[in-house]
Amino acid sequence: MTGSTVIKCLVCNPYMQNTYVVHTDGQSNCLIIDAGMYTPAEQQAVTDYIREKQLSVAAILITHAHPDHICGIDWLKQTYPSAQVIDYTYLRNNYSEHEPMLHLAGMDIRCLFTPGHKEDCVCYYLQTDNLMFSGDTLFRESIGRTDLPGGNYQQLMQSLRYLTQLPADTNVYPGHSEPTTIGHEQRYNPFI
Repeated sequence: MTGSTVIKCLVCNPYMQNTYVVHTDGQSNCLIIDAGMYTPAEQQAVTDYIREKQLSVAAILITHAHPDHICGIDWLKQTYPSAQVIDYTYLRNNYSEHEPMLHLAGMDIRCLFTPGHKEDCVCYYLQTDNLMFSGDTLFRESIGRTDLPGGNYQQLMQSLRYLTQLPADTNVYPGHSEPTTIGHEQRYNPFI
């Protein structure tokens, strides 16, 4: 929990991918960030949490389209059919801004295009609470790999320079492993 934003992390699938359920304390709408649920037990964990907190899913935000981040997307769309799916393609088709702003579930979300790990990477920055969901662009003391289709090391280095312009105390919730901050990564990440 950071400020008034509640973040529930569910570690999913064989790749230990972080799927997040995010909501503002006192609000009934939530966001799901990435769709890594692979097994019925992982799906159940998501529905149990949403039911327990009496939430409605306003949107599903996808950081990039690698299988470990989207393997649960069809199940989510069937389970929460009114939830809007937002990914790189949706943002590019519907917004002309360099950093589109979304207003969902009571949150202001700045969408940061960060190619390199894959060409369609998007980080979601919640300005009010100064926190970011980085997908596989930035990890604690590491970065996403660039040797898969769509990967580009030079682009990833540019994206990291872009992200490190955020405040040092920005909390970062990555697609794998544990949270970090921009300041910690500026000091300890060998790639930055």
